[in-house]
Amino acid sequence: MKNENFLKEHNARHMWHPMAHPADSQQNAPTIVTQAEGVSITDVDGHTVIDAVGGLWNVNLGFSCQPIKDAIARQLDTLPYYSTFRGTSNDAVIELSYLLSQFFAEDGLTRAFFTSGGSDSVEIALRLARQYHKLRGAQGRVKYLSLKKGYHGTHTGGASVNGNANFRGQYEPLMPGCFHIPAPYTYRNPFNETDPEKLADLCVNALEDEINFQGAQTIAAMIMEPILGAGGVIPPHASFMPKVREICSRHGILLIADEVITGFGRSGDWTGARHWGVKSDFSCIAKAITNGYFPFGAVMIAEEIAETFETDTSGSAAIGSGYTYSGHPVGAAAAIACLKETQRLDVKTNAGLRGAQLFKGLGQIAEKYDLVGDVRGGHGLMCALELVSDHARKTPIDKHTIQRLQTATYEAGVMLRVSGPNVIFSPPLIIDEADTAKILSAVDQGFASL
Repeated sequence: MKNENFLKEHNARHMWHPMAHPADSQQNAPTIVTQAEGVSITDVDGHTVIDAVGGLWNVNLGFSCQPIKDAIARQLDTLPYYSTFRGTSNDAVIELSYLLSQFFAEDGLTRAFFTSGGSDSVEIALRLARQYHKLRGAQGRVKYLSLKKGYHGTHTGGASVNGNANFRGQYEPLMPGCFHIPAPYTYRNPFNETDPEKLADLCVNALEDEINFQGAQTIAAMIMEPILGAGGVIPPHASFMPKVREICSRHGILLIADEVITGFGRSGDWTGARHWGVKSDFSCIAKAITNGYFPFGAVMIAEEIAETFETDTSGSAAIGSGYTYSGHPVGAAAAIACLKETQRLDVKTNAGLRGAQLFKGLGQIAEKYDLVGDVRGGHGLMCALELVSDHARKTPIDKHTIQRLQTATYEAGVMLRVSGPNVIFSPPLIIDEADTAKILSAVDQGFASL
């Protein structure tokens, strides 16, 4: 371990940070986290705070989950790596594939294709969607639909279906044939509609219109998050995703559920799609599958889709996609332990209870401070505050002010995540009532200091 002075001297000097301007990271030194336990992290100066970010939406079981650590250590002692490319496999990934088929049985998802993380999973789902249509003789189905404000990683395919210009503008031209419809975002939408159910209908109509314009016979898939996460925690009306599912089914368009954030209990149910009673054709999972302790992910595949691939006799169903670390035995062992512990602790129930506490408390904070324009949540431990400098105009807060809030709240004992004008809350799902109250108290102190 290097000493404190070394770490501070070289912080951000020799690496670029994701989602940050390289110069900004050098001028404003990132917080150096050196330890973590339970739901808290400790920085290089010995300052311990509650992690209201949950790592990055992924540390659902906290930082001290011994069963996962033990599983990783055991696997490293027996088989630290082997490929799952054609002709070879490993015992851990075979067990995991079975457990996942049981876990996702209610969602109709029975096969797994393993990846190294969420962006990989999105990329694979997009590719498999096109391949599925080609197997069925519909070679013209190559386009994708998605939601504005949606987030699907930063690979070229994922960035192309992303609905946020921050992940697109500097990398265009991206993949052609990707089209976006308005998100059911009541606080900001092109229809100026604040009623969630009416807005859902307007967005659904926009989807139908886009399909008619493009031609259903040209569209491979619609990809969406059941609850938009990185875009600012935007839960749709309960009618929205079922109507999207019906439209996609009617037009022969596959539905890809991006559950990278909402899977494994984060949303208050085991999957986000279950909130809305929807079964997707593909589901992208990652993040909490190993509690953040190992880079790992998967695409879960519906039975009907799987049968089309598995009964092909032309040879065209051969999967021309894969990663060196697909089905990594250490990642699989971590995922097995994580899945068992996730179910044993029934974290979805606690996510619902603590999420309701957090959402209510944030609403009370919003009543005290004019900077809060909107409070979003209500589905597990996914909440957000959208900050504005002018309520009437909904003018987004300036970067300097929201960073001051983040710093003040950190000093008061809580790590927050800011994204544009949004403050996003995604603490570990094992958090208790007292620590949830501490998050709210620190946020209150942060606003009071501005």
